[in-house]
Amino acid sequence: MERAHSLLLNEEACSQLGEHQRSEFILEWLTHLKKLLPATDRVSFRRNQRRLVDQLSGVLIGSPGPPTRWLLAHCLALLFRLGDPIPSSLMVERCSDIIRSKDDSPSGLPTRLAAVACLGALYEQLGRMLAGSFKDTLANLLKAMKSAESQGRYEIMLSVEKILRGLGASAVPCHRDIYKAARACLTDRSMAVRCAAAKCLLELQREAAFLWTSELENVATLCFRAFEGSNYNVRVSVAKLLGTLLAAAVEPRQPAAAPKQGGRGPSSLEEVMDLLLGGFLRGGAGFLRASGDMLKGTRSVSKDVRIGVTQAYVVFVSTLGGSWLEVNFPAFLSLLMELASHCRATQTPGDAVVTRRCVSFILRSTLGSLLGEKAQTNAAKQLCFAVASQKQAIDAALADGNVENRVSSADISASQHILTCCLLELGELVQGLGSTAAPLLTDSSTAFLDTIIAVLLHPAPSAQLAASWCLRCIAMAMPSHCSLLLDRCAERLVALKSSPEAVAGYGAAVTALVAAVQHCSLGIPHTKGQEVLDLAEDLLRSASQNSRISLQRTQAGWLLISALITLGPAVVEHHLSRLVLLWRCVFPASLREQESELRRGDYFTWQVTLEGRAGALSAMKNLLLHCRELFTDDITSRLLTPLACAVALLTKLPSLIRSYSSSVRGWSIVYRLKVYELLALLPPHTYQGTTPPSLSSLFFSYQLFYMVLDCCFVSLTLLPPLCHCDDLPLVGPALHDTDHRYIEEQLHGSSVGGGSLDNNPFSLCVRSGEVPAPLPPPVALTSAAVHLFGAVFPHIISHQGSTRGSLGPEDIRSPALSLLSGALESVSPLLRCMAAEGLARLVQVVGDPGFTVSVSLLCFDRLKTARDAASRSGYALALGALYRYSGGMGSPQHLSTCLGVLFTLSQDSTSPEVQTWSLHSLSLVVDLSSGLYRAHGEPSFALVLRLLLSAPPTHPEVHYSLGRCLHALITCLGPDLQSAAVSSLRSSCLVGCGVMQASPDCLVQARAISCLQQLHMFSPPHVNLANLVPALCAHLCSSYLCLRRAVVACLRQLVQREALEVSEHAVTLVKELPRRDNTQLVGLEGALFTLLDRESDSGLRKDIQETLVHMMMSSATSGKLGHWLKLCKNVLSATTGEFKPRCSQEDEDLSRDDDSSAFKARSESCGPFTALRWATRRFAMECVCRIIAQCETSDAAHFDMALAQERRLQESTDFLVLHLGDLVRMAFMAATDHSDQLRLAGLQTLLVIIKQFSSIPEPEFPGHVILEQYQANVGAALRPAFTADAPPDVTAKACQVCSAWIASGVVSDLRDLRRVHQLLASSLVKVQTGRDTYSQLYNEATATMETLAVLKAWAEVYIIAVQRSRDKQSPGRSADLSVSSLTNDMSESESGGAGLLKLVQSDLSTLSRLWLAALQDYSLLTLPQEYTSQLPATGGSFYTAETVNQARVHYSSSWAPILHATSLWLHSTGFVISDDTPANLSRPATPTSMGQSSSVSRHKSPEDVNSDRLHLILGIGVEFLCSPHSEDQMENITSCLRALQALLDVSWPRAKIGNDQALSVELLSVLHRLLVTRESASVHLAVLDLLQQIVMAAQEHVREKRRSAEVDDGAAEKETLPEFGEGRDTGGLIPGRSLVFGALELCLCVLVRKLPQLSPKLAGTSSGGSVRSLTDGDCRLVASALCVLSELPSICSPEGSVSILPTVLYLLLGVIRELVLQPIGLGAVVQAALQALKSVLMSPMSRQEKSRGAWNQLLRSALYTLLGLWDTGQINMDEFSLSTVLLTAVTVFLLSAGPEVCTTEPVHMLCLQRFTASMDSKDPLVVSRCFQLLASVFQAQPAVAVPYIRALGPPLVRFLKLMAVFLPLLISFLLDENALSSAPTASRSLHEAALKDLMRLGPQHSVVFRSLVASSPHLKCRLEAAIRGNQESLNAKASSANPSTRSAAKSSPSITLKTNFL
Repeated sequence: MERAHSLLLNEEACSQLGEHQRSEFILEWLTHLKKLLPATDRVSFRRNQRRLVDQLSGVLIGSPGPPTRWLLAHCLALLFRLGDPIPSSLMVERCSDIIRSKDDSPSGLPTRLAAVACLGALYEQLGRMLAGSFKDTLANLLKAMKSAESQGRYEIMLSVEKILRGLGASAVPCHRDIYKAARACLTDRSMAVRCAAAKCLLELQREAAFLWTSELENVATLCFRAFEGSNYNVRVSVAKLLGTLLAAAVEPRQPAAAPKQGGRGPSSLEEVMDLLLGGFLRGGAGFLRASGDMLKGTRSVSKDVRIGVTQAYVVFVSTLGGSWLEVNFPAFLSLLMELASHCRATQTPGDAVVTRRCVSFILRSTLGSLLGEKAQTNAAKQLCFAVASQKQAIDAALADGNVENRVSSADISASQHILTCCLLELGELVQGLGSTAAPLLTDSSTAFLDTIIAVLLHPAPSAQLAASWCLRCIAMAMPSHCSLLLDRCAERLVALKSSPEAVAGYGAAVTALVAAVQHCSLGIPHTKGQEVLDLAEDLLRSASQNSRISLQRTQAGWLLISALITLGPAVVEHHLSRLVLLWRCVFPASLREQESELRRGDYFTWQVTLEGRAGALSAMKNLLLHCRELFTDDITSRLLTPLACAVALLTKLPSLIRSYSSSVRGWSIVYRLKVYELLALLPPHTYQGTTPPSLSSLFFSYQLFYMVLDCCFVSLTLLPPLCHCDDLPLVGPALHDTDHRYIEEQLHGSSVGGGSLDNNPFSLCVRSGEVPAPLPPPVALTSAAVHLFGAVFPHIISHQGSTRGSLGPEDIRSPALSLLSGALESVSPLLRCMAAEGLARLVQVVGDPGFTVSVSLLCFDRLKTARDAASRSGYALALGALYRYSGGMGSPQHLSTCLGVLFTLSQDSTSPEVQTWSLHSLSLVVDLSSGLYRAHGEPSFALVLRLLLSAPPTHPEVHYSLGRCLHALITCLGPDLQSAAVSSLRSSCLVGCGVMQASPDCLVQARAISCLQQLHMFSPPHVNLANLVPALCAHLCSSYLCLRRAVVACLRQLVQREALEVSEHAVTLVKELPRRDNTQLVGLEGALFTLLDRESDSGLRKDIQETLVHMMMSSATSGKLGHWLKLCKNVLSATTGEFKPRCSQEDEDLSRDDDSSAFKARSESCGPFTALRWATRRFAMECVCRIIAQCETSDAAHFDMALAQERRLQESTDFLVLHLGDLVRMAFMAATDHSDQLRLAGLQTLLVIIKQFSSIPEPEFPGHVILEQYQANVGAALRPAFTADAPPDVTAKACQVCSAWIASGVVSDLRDLRRVHQLLASSLVKVQTGRDTYSQLYNEATATMETLAVLKAWAEVYIIAVQRSRDKQSPGRSADLSVSSLTNDMSESESGGAGLLKLVQSDLSTLSRLWLAALQDYSLLTLPQEYTSQLPATGGSFYTAETVNQARVHYSSSWAPILHATSLWLHSTGFVISDDTPANLSRPATPTSMGQSSSVSRHKSPEDVNSDRLHLILGIGVEFLCSPHSEDQMENITSCLRALQALLDVSWPRAKIGNDQALSVELLSVLHRLLVTRESASVHLAVLDLLQQIVMAAQEHVREKRRSAEVDDGAAEKETLPEFGEGRDTGGLIPGRSLVFGALELCLCVLVRKLPQLSPKLAGTSSGGSVRSLTDGDCRLVASALCVLSELPSICSPEGSVSILPTVLYLLLGVIRELVLQPIGLGAVVQAALQALKSVLMSPMSRQEKSRGAWNQLLRSALYTLLGLWDTGQINMDEFSLSTVLLTAVTVFLLSAGPEVCTTEPVHMLCLQRFTASMDSKDPLVVSRCFQLLASVFQAQPAVAVPYIRALGPPLVRFLKLMAVFLPLLISFLLDENALSSAPTASRSLHEAALKDLMRLGPQHSVVFRSLVASSPHLKCRLEAAIRGNQESLNAKASSANPSTRSAAKSSPSITLKTNFL
């Protein structure tokens, strides 16, 4: 195919190809030429134009297929337009010659068709340049059309349309001729020709004004005739033509030209509507024929005509636009109601249903899609006025019971149809408007509710039911009115109980209102259910009192019961016993009694009886649908007798009908219908075990419903649900998903009548929000019988003893196969589809390969012999269906045979139907054959492409089936499409998709888009988005639903991978969309928002939303953030402008802010969107929240103003924080809207904004945050949510926002804070007033929701107030579980501290009681199921006994902050009970309120009250922390731990817990589990903090016990004192009962998780993590664990302490060993380890006599182990680590352990060695640290210090070299002889001591001494003199002591003085 990509055709390459390949080659060349010609330069154009013309002419005469001829025509025209246009006249002449030729050969027709197409394209492109030959050309075409076949007529019409488009006004002379030709084609037998003629006339009317002036009536009649026998495409095309002409007649586009040409001016709306009315009533027949048919009583108008006219109505209004409709709606509605009430349109019930559906469709399609919310509100008023205008019949019925006397039956019939249409549309409007429709109800000018309720008294049931449904829609849209309306209708029902109309009407209204509750989350008061049941029982009991109203009362009673059951099990379980009693009463007590009642009564009695029993069965059916869990075995057993009687009565119905003729026939059908519906829902075992007569009667009843099948299947109404959904397109697009399905399905309706509410009043109870349309009872009976047969038949077979399969014995297969074979040959496509599905399922159920082969051979044989198209198409589909349920079915040979047959059938061009069905079957085979089909891929592609190039466009169904085949082939190849080996097949795929894209049929285009989507999934590079995206955008606003779905589905897939590229391709294309106000949109995103706003299909809406989300997520943080925010802002600003935002008078405070005006929701729209609905705007708010969430995980600058401003100056990136003003404005607008759903979305967005932006500082104003400037706006957004009429869910959400705003710390001024605080205060007052205000409107659970939301908000505010107060008092204090996520660190104003706490404390007394009551409620609600009987019979403080299940949800979302706040309050009071009770406290009014408000609790002592509170909080916290369902409730876990921390900070709870060891152990077990199952660091820290507090409590308890024992025993011996602490006398610790053991487990868990090497099993393994990986949080955890570890011996007995000491020491030393690896950065852990070691060593247990010896031995071992770490080869330690950690630990031992541990050998010697080694280190840091530690050791107790001083003193002195300093100092203290005698005593003592030291140290340090004396002569002299003086002094003392020797001494000294020390 690459050779085809050239300007000129490669004729050589083309000639080498086969015929089919040549066609594909030429098509590819033409496709490329179409793109290439506009880009070709002029020189190449002129050089190659003639050659191109010749080549294109050759293609023209080469019999091109339809796609080729269209491309050829376009290229030819483009060639002459861009090049030399002069030769174009020759080409026109040549084409005309070809058309005039009489060539009847097979190749002649394609050539003539190509010539026709070329003429159209030439005139379209060249226009007036060919005006000279226009008349001849047109005459030639019109002449040729007379003898042309359908393809020729189709092509000529398309060509004439293009000629008109190209010539414009120049074609006026021939307009009449064209009109004449198109008239004939508009009623052509070929549907495609009709469509083409309609398109031609649509183009003609642009210039031919006579079509919508003088010829308007003729054209309208022609269109009506065109509708007869038409298909869906014809109806759409002709309706578009007719609607456009009528719109032009009402508002001419050529006001000046119209009177001149047609002789008449614009038509009035009445004239136009009369034309449409005439078509609807008479069709295309003339007046005489219509009158004759009317006289004969025959119907002359088919359904397809009426459906076509209905579509024309819609086109007419849509063309005029929403503005026109808004102005002229009253007149339009009045004229439309003439149609609804016309007697000819409602002659039969079937006609009436069709007419009503048509009128409803007109109203829904115009009001629902063209008008915005404001205009819809006005339209609703007009509808209300229309309803009010019909009150005449109602008033007459009320004034006189005999309606015929006052009002004719025709008037009643007319009014009922008008009322039904208006009320149903009114309900749809209100339901769509939602809570924005509230002003309608308060508008006194319309009397909205009064008008609707008045219709309930209308004599016609259809009007009553329509009014009831309208009331249900009102209740669904505005839940606050549901209860009020229910009361009003119930009161009127009781008051008018004697009126049949009142009983029927108000009974239906109450039913509808109660059934609406299942769609309202806020519900109704529980007592309403009781009231409804009472009312129903009263009606049923009084039914027999007055025969005139027996039927109405009976039906109304069971209607009310059926509606009651829709309230769900929570309500029904309270009334189930009464319901069972009612059911048992309505049926006979036994089968014998039923036999006897058949002999009694008359026809009226049986009417009432059958009505009552049918109603009872409907109620049972509702019980199975809505409360199946209540249908227990017990209930089943109690209902077996009524069920048996109900089934038994089926056999007696024929005799009743024979006895009472037709009087009971209708009731018998309804009764049988209800029985079948109930039995189909019941489990088969329920009625399988009933008595045999009942079972046999059930079988007999099936013989009856076979007769029903025969009479009702003619309508084929029930077949579509039984067909496979993929096969339904074979039947036609009407049964496929289209915008007109609501009316198109009427074509396949029953002859008895279509779906309508009055067919089954019990349909008011359905779950669906759409208007139910139950089928007429006979048709519904058939459907129910079919479903029941399918459910029961397998059990019948098993009952007969069949053992094989579920189909039974083989003799059943033959009749089943025969029945299905006959249906396969039916002329009905629906029946053939169902038969093929049934045959395939039959084969699946039998499961016999032989049977499967026989069925396949049967299909093959019939296909060989059959000649009619129906049989061949049916069996062809059966072959594909067999593959659907047989999993590939077998061998490749069978597949080849099947494909050979289907290939042959698909090429049968004589029968498009056979082609369509066989190709569809082929697609099924391809899809389901898996890998077996790969071998057949190439021929299949060739076949599909060949047929695509040759199949005529007049049969689009063939193209659609070809598209299915292509889609299946693409899926079959899958990812292989990316490989080069299949490039030719990939090219074929692209060519086929291109051909289908060019098809004029929407279904084929949709299939092409799906194929491209599939191709893009498997091979993205080969799909050109530059071509695909514009094509998608072109169809984005198509009028065909299937095409819009395909486009959006494809876009959704594309944007998941290439969102930016898709957006770029689309941004230049989607600038204008066909909207009601021609709004210019912003790119593809704006188009999708617009489509989302007007689209009603739920699936398509979801796809659009997902597409927008993917686009937003892909580009919001990559440069298009501002674009998306602006888009969301424009969407949100596109309001209707009718109402002002919900802002109270207090909002005038906004005026003082400069930015306040920017946040006022303006009434006018200033963006590109107008009048968007609330659902679209709510989605925009959800998008804003998504953007914020995505930015949170993107760039930090999105939430940093300073950084964002700085980077904005350097780059073009956008940041979210720069758009904060727009975010707040959007949240404000949404929060103050009239739509409750939008208000909730706005408040949620505001909450997200507060949480994300509250802590961002304002760079321009240091000390402030950026949200401060929006204080007034936040307050104004919150204030409307606290008004009296605000819904509870809005108020609850606003409370959450209030608490977040106060807790954020944004508000710096207490006065500003007080504004928001006042809102919470008002809500608190509302809580105290009790439930009374809620009980009138909503369910009691909503009061619970709002109350708990208020209490939760107050709790959060109190928590943050306490936290700020503590932070202000101790700013340096750190909290492990602080509320940093809610606090703003910059907030240090009064509001951040005592100011906020002061605000809360004023209500704290009230709040504390309410909090305690809420916690008590929650504790009761969390009890296991077996303790349900212990719940209070009247409910709790904030919930009622009937709403327990609903209340649990609200409690589970609110209890955690309340628990934390309560703990903080108890902490602040110190568990001291105060007697002050506020005077205004009226809540909680509950039997138990924790010792404060009940008479029982008043007798409790303060101790008991405190114990109750403590155990309440502990119980709730422990129960939750033990819950296995709290995986995603980390906030609640945090709150629980905070609450427990706050409790244990108080001495009284600590004493309680310390005194209860079992409780302490349980707490430790819970904490241990939490530690193991959660990975949050904050949770782990909190767990250890709680562990410390529990251990502290145990310490205090043990300490108090010991102190008491010492005091009590007085002077007794200590040995006689009892042992306190764990371990007692034995020292044993019992796991599971020991607090110490549990604490050890926790500490071990933490230490081993963070330091796995502590565990011998993990040491050295890969799981053993390194200490280097510890984070700061891990360090804190380890430190906390060590701290706890060190305290454990203190809570043990002496023997117990000996038991745990080895473990404690092992862990401590193990941590120290691990810390040596990397002590840097782990100082906190090192310090904690050393401190823990010191605590252990200094434990009092080490000094107890009973444990001292064991302690000393263990401590010596520990010290020895510590000293041995130096020699361990496992640790690669450096010297500094040794001195820092190990030597410090040794020092701790020396200082704390005592001499018994440290001075024994060999420990003492090893210690000295470690110190000596450190002193000798070469690292100065090591030596310095060593000396620091030695200084501590030297100051220890003498028994420890002296040995170390003696051993380490000399080395220390040597190291320090002190003699060089010390000796001169000593010499300086010496005195000479003169001074010595006169010196003071102190100086003399100093002299003597210094001299003594010198005499001692000199010989020891002789070297230092000699050098000193030698270098300092003055010191030498001073020393010598001191020595001499000292010697003389000594001699003198000696002589005085011994006088006899004095003389001898003087003569000869005995000692010679040594004065020379050198």
